Amino acid sequence: MPEGHTIHRLAARHRELFAGRPARVSSPQGRFAAGAALIDGRVLRDTEAVGKHLLHHFEDDRTLHVHLGLYGKFADGVLPAPAPVGQVRLAMTGSDHWLELRGPTACEILEPAGVDLLRARLGADPLRDDADPAAAFARVRASTKPLAALLMDQSVVAGCGLIYANEVLFRAGLSPQTPGTAIDAARWTAIWDDLRALMKEGVLRGRIDTVHTEHTPEAMRRAPRVDRHGGEVYVYRRPGQPCLVCGTPIARGPMAGRNLYWCPSCQPPPVTPSRRRSA
Repeated sequence: MPEGHTIHRLAARHRELFAGRPARVSSPQGRFAAGAALIDGRVLRDTEAVGKHLLHHFEDDRTLHVHLGLYGKFADGVLPAPAPVGQVRLAMTGSDHWLELRGPTACEILEPAGVDLLRARLGADPLRDDADPAAAFARVRASTKPLAALLMDQSVVAGCGLIYANEVLFRAGLSPQTPGTAIDAARWTAIWDDLRALMKEGVLRGRIDTVHTEHTPEAMRRAPRVDRHGGEVYVYRRPGQPCLVCGTPIARGPMAGRNLYWCPSCQPPPVTPSRRRSA
């Protein structure tokens, strides 16, 4: 599933290609025909991303809401648009460009109240200047859930997915199983600032890179990482490989149906009350 940086990139691109002009909108597949009719011929006023959710704001206060999920994909190009092939949920054409959407989890029209409800159920988005990291910290601090789960909970931190959660915890030297209650305000600020910087870099580069300069392939004289997700990372999808910092084999373990990755040496297990008493 695309993480938040990808959705912010899409919002910026769609704004550049279509905002400020009328757009023709249809649903070649037919599943979005009623929704497409509500915005067809309307001016696209603006676009924005909130976490992993993409919003296209049209005139008359109608908003196209898209959540790509696991299989959703956009494609675009210069007019003329190609003939639809396969299951195209949404097709859009502007004055110069075309856009196609396939396989999204959500593709719907929202009224202003619906947009407000969507925003209300999402947590703070590190890529938005209006985000409230203090609100996210309040939820983290009140929870005994593992910090990795809290970072990926979209009602706590919107836009952070599996890769960013694994990587930011490595960079912080924290085990993914560290409970939220163990995090103080200073530690949370450091995690938030690092996550925000990493995700902003992702928006610029179009891929997730999390390693410090001294751990790049060039600096370490090692082969670049080969993975369909791209980018240089410390732990994500590197089980059994040596940690780039200490050489310990990277570990992997499940959590709520997802795989976590961590370095057992750089990210020691959290200290529990029983461990404190026996020490």
